[in-house]
Amino acid sequence: QVQLVESGGGAVQPGGSLRLSCVVSGINFRNTDMAWYRQTPGKQREEVASITVDLTTNYVDFVKGRFTISRDDAKSQVDLQMNDLKPEDTAVYYCHTDGQDTPAGYVPLPYWGQGTQVTVSS
Repeated sequence: QVQLVESGGGAVQPGGSLRLSCVVSGINFRNTDMAWYRQTPGKQREEVASITVDLTTNYVDFVKGRFTISRDDAKSQVDLQMNDLKPEDTAVYYCHTDGQDTPAGYVPLPYWGQGTQVTVSS
């Protein structure tokens, strides 16, 4: 059974920082590209950052320079360091397994964490 367990959310003032963590079990994490998404009420879930197995990272424009995604394959963990948080960063953040490169080709994986709330407010 694949499980993604997120932690690290909370409430912070504008300009503050939070670090989200996601521990993955039930799959070969070392072979899995990972991503963080976020969702606010009434809006579609949107990708925030991604990291491949070879440590290539990608960020959506509105978090570039403020957020950093990283992974620790020994711990099967992917983190999102969020600095200079803004009220518009308020959302539920989700960890996601993007997919794996296999001999048969790239296989998307549809697994999500339960989400962790981040609230940025003065």
